[in-house]
Amino acid sequence: MKKINPTPFDLSHHILPNSATMVGFCITVISIVKSMEPGFTNYLIDKALAIDSLLFMISALLSFSSIRLEQSTKRLERWAEKIFLLGLVSMTLITVIFSFEIV
Repeated sequence: MKKINPTPFDLSHHILPNSATMVGFCITVISIVKSMEPGFTNYLIDKALAIDSLLFMISALLSFSSIRLEQSTKRLERWAEKIFLLGLVSMTLITVIFSFEIV
């Protein structure tokens, strides 16, 4: 069987739709939090997810740019990957902190 080598820029094709999905998820959760009773915890969740949404949006823009541009594509893809992972880690931390009521 012949081994298929992926092109070096295939990662952007995965980061772009997933980042866009995560932006939508953040917006959905922010909408739910906004409909709840106001409080300091809800305020923190709202702001933390807004920042997280920005991270995913930046990641989506970088991955889109890496697909569309011919030069410096690998560098853009690496930044998109790093920012996407940062967004995932921060979303996990937000979830853990607020579900265990650390704040």
